[in-house]
Amino acid sequence: MRVLWLIRHGRTVGDADRRYVGRTDLPMSRDGEAEIAAVRRILAGRPLDRILCSDLVRSRRTAEILAAGGAVPIEVETGLREIDMGAWEGHERAELARVDPDAWRARGADLEGFRPPDGESFGDVAERAMEVLRRLEIAPSPEHVLIAGHAGVNRVLLARLLGLPLAEIFRFAQPYGAVSRLEFSGSTPRLTLLVGPSDVP
Repeated sequence: MRVLWLIRHGRTVGDADRRYVGRTDLPMSRDGEAEIAAVRRILAGRPLDRILCSDLVRSRRTAEILAAGGAVPIEVETGLREIDMGAWEGHERAELARVDPDAWRARGADLEGFRPPDGESFGDVAERAMEVLRRLEIAPSPEHVLIAGHAGVNRVLLARLLGLPLAEIFRFAQPYGAVSRLEFSGSTPRLTLLVGPSDVP
């Protein structure tokens, strides 16, 4: 790869800001689609060879909007799916902190290894998402790749590619429609952009 774009999907329906909705297949709202349409206008004219997304509808719809009118095919990769929160899925964060404070603190102390019951850790997410990137590296020529992703997936990819521990992933801002760009010199990446959709130059 020469350039890797990481785009977070737009705002979803419901109250996902307060609840864990990793594997929950929520669609984007009208506002969310407008956020991604704004990103598409910003990216217009920039080279792009591949668009990847997860199989969740908010990621697929993001890819569709970003690919609209272009010749770049969309590739669905289940390895790019958002973190599975298991038994915590659909519950409010404040509720979990109140009902099971020990588990809540344990997650905060070990973001890489902690798994909710029947769920995944961020380490699990990093392993499957990085496997997708490793397969991209065998492309015959340098490419410009875009991933229509999720906040958790984008954060672990940024951490792994930049050599940071997964304990630091929440230092990467990932608002709805966030745009991150990594440029590669050989196998060494450099983060050249990390902004919200309204701030992209």
